[in-house]
Amino acid sequence: MTVKIIECPRDAMQGFAHFIPTETKISYINQLLRVGFDTIDFGSFVSSKVIPQMQDTTEVLNGLDLTDTHSKLLAIIANRKGAELAAQFPQISYLGFPFSVSETFQLRNTNSTIHASLELAEQIQELCARHNKKLVLYLSMAFGNPYGDVWNVEIVEHWTTEMDKLGVKIISLSDTIGVADPSSISYLFNGLIQAFPHIEFGAHLHTQPHNWKEKIHTAFSSGCRRFDGAIKGFGGCPMAADELTGNMPTEHIINYFQEHEVNTNIDMEAFNLSVNRSLRVFV
Repeated sequence: MTVKIIECPRDAMQGFAHFIPTETKISYINQLLRVGFDTIDFGSFVSSKVIPQMQDTTEVLNGLDLTDTHSKLLAIIANRKGAELAAQFPQISYLGFPFSVSETFQLRNTNSTIHASLELAEQIQELCARHNKKLVLYLSMAFGNPYGDVWNVEIVEHWTTEMDKLGVKIISLSDTIGVADPSSISYLFNGLIQAFPHIEFGAHLHTQPHNWKEKIHTAFSSGCRRFDGAIKGFGGCPMAADELTGNMPTEHIINYFQEHEVNTNIDMEAFNLSVNRSLRVFV
C-alpha cells in the first residue's frame, strides 16, 4: 500500500509577512523535488496585492529543475485570470481551487460568492481539460467554521455532489482552522469515499501539537490515501482566523506511515536535508 504526500511550501511561505527572496524559494523547492513527494504545491497565481509573497510565482516556476523528479507541480488559483495563466505552463500538472462551504469564508478568501465560485469551478474544470491539467478542488471549512454560517456534513456532501457533476476527480477536504476531530474526519471520509469511489479524496488538515496523530490515524483508517503537509507545520491560510492553527507537519505524516509500514516513496536523506534547509528559509 502506498499513500501520496503533497508538500505545500506555498502554504508555508504565504504565511510569512516578510518577502522570501525568489532565489531562496527556487533553491528550497528544488531540494523538495528530490524527496519523492507525489506533488509539490509550489506557488499561486493570485493578486500580489492580496498575497504579496506569491508575486514571483512565474519566476520561481521557471527556475525549477524538473529533469530528475517524479514529483508533480500544483499551483493554487482563485479566479479565471489566474487559471488561464497557470494553464499555459506545461510544467504544471494540477490547478488547485479553494471552494468554501462557508459563504463568509469564500468571500473573504476569493472575494466571490459560493454561487459564483461554482460557476468558476466549472470554467476551471473545462480549462484543465483543454490544457491537459487536473483540477484539485479544496473544500475549505469542510469540518466547520468560526463565522456563524450553517455547517453540517450534509452541506459538505451536497457540494461534493455538485463537484462530481462537473467531473472533478480530486477533492481535498480542508480543515482550514483546525477544528476537525476524529468523529467528523471518520464520518466524512468514510461516507464520501463510499458514495464517490471514483473521486480521490485528500486530507488537508491543520493541527495543534497535541492532536496531530489522531487526525492522521482517523483519516487513514477511514480510507484517505492523500495527505497534505508542510515541513515543521509552517504557514497557514492568511484569509482564515487571526490566530492560526499550523499546517500538518510533514515529518509527522511520514513518521506515522513509517511506524505503520506504509510506503510513502520518500527519500529520508533528501527529506532531512529539506528540513534543515527549511529552518534557514523560515526561521
